[in-house]
Amino acid sequence: MESLQVILTPLQADQLSSGTAVRVTGTWQSSPEGTKQSHELHATNVDVLGTHQSQSYPLQKKYHTVEYLRTIPHLRTRTPFNSLLLRLRSQAIAHLTNFFDQRAFVQTHPPIITSSDCEGAGEAFTALAEPVLLTQGDTAPEHPFFRSPKYLTVSSQLHLEALAQSVGKVWTLSPTFRAERSDTARHLSEFYMLEAELSFVDQLEEIMCLVQDMLQSLVRSLEASDLGTELMHAKRGGESGYDQQLSEGVLPLRERWHGLLQRSWPRISYTQAIGRLQDAVRSNEISFVHAPQWGSGLQLEHERYLASVIGRGVPTFVTDYPRASKAFYMSPSTSPDECPAPGPTAACFDLLVPDLCEIAGGSMREHRLQELLQSMKAHGLANEPASSPHGDPSGDDKGSLDWYLDLRRYGSVPHGGFGLGFDRLLAYLAGVPNIREVVAFPRWYGRCEC
Repeated sequence: MESLQVILTPLQADQLSSGTAVRVTGTWQSSPEGTKQSHELHATNVDVLGTHQSQSYPLQKKYHTVEYLRTIPHLRTRTPFNSLLLRLRSQAIAHLTNFFDQRAFVQTHPPIITSSDCEGAGEAFTALAEPVLLTQGDTAPEHPFFRSPKYLTVSSQLHLEALAQSVGKVWTLSPTFRAERSDTARHLSEFYMLEAELSFVDQLEEIMCLVQDMLQSLVRSLEASDLGTELMHAKRGGESGYDQQLSEGVLPLRERWHGLLQRSWPRISYTQAIGRLQDAVRSNEISFVHAPQWGSGLQLEHERYLASVIGRGVPTFVTDYPRASKAFYMSPSTSPDECPAPGPTAACFDLLVPDLCEIAGGSMREHRLQELLQSMKAHGLANEPASSPHGDPSGDDKGSLDWYLDLRRYGSVPHGGFGLGFDRLLAYLAGVPNIREVVAFPRWYGRCEC
């Protein structure tokens, strides 16, 4: 989408200012030699469709910082680059919908209000109804809207597992919420997750290959599109509020896309990754604020090093994390590791990309009833077995996961899936350093504009 030069008479231009909504008719003529565009519109009639208060208009013809633009989310998509990001989201969703449809995945709409914190991190928003006001101004006695505490979803995975056992393969692109008091360029309180679940899958490699196939398909479609060309040449400074500052170690956009299209994406186990990090520290190649130790989570600084050294511009899968640090539903690792781990590990992965680091994670799910019960108890999640095989019919079991255990009681099969931070992916594909720029109305800790 290019700008268009319109030639107006002084009388026609007198009633206009930047931001006025108009309908222009005229003649299409060749531009003089030496101008940037080949043709221009010579106006014969200009109709003003929407009046404009130019003096108070927040988007004047000058540089605006991204911080300023975030304070007016209802207007910032009028700037060229922000409108391009809006169209990128639309085109990516359209392509991914087609991608999954061609592979016989069923698109689903799992619930936003849920009974449990899927990840067990305790960062869920609680769903509460407004108290009823009485005539005298007092509030009515509190009666919970639901019969037990409910939360805004942090992941659709558990519900997708139920649906996948009915139709085989499912996916969703759904809003997700985290009450995480974080103010970084990689986190939001409301964001979109692309999640998929596959039944009759035995190996984690099948899930990783699906993720790689999906991302490469998306990048190829962007490369072949007009929108992709716009992204490559988009102005990220000036009125759009984006400085195209490629600091040392940050890949240019074209190199990011090229890296995503490489045939082989490195795989490295968590145990091997910790070894590489510790070797780098011992050789004085690098120093970390957080010392890498087996059993501890990989910090952002660790992920950046691995993405740079192992991936070298190509996305990198880190697999088989310590089981104690991962969610209860993950099954134990089964494939032999070239570097034996000092403790039990889970059949899981994180996908790291240069600069942004983790954008996706997946695992094989524990499909055996007794093993899942043991894992839930180890994570402090298992209640005593319900007297009814379907749990407490009153619904007052305080978020019991007994319904999830039903999926193992009644014909469970080996299965696995993944979740991908959709907004992070868009930021990576667009070369935007902050996830808040690819979301039309971003919400994060302390901020929820309009």
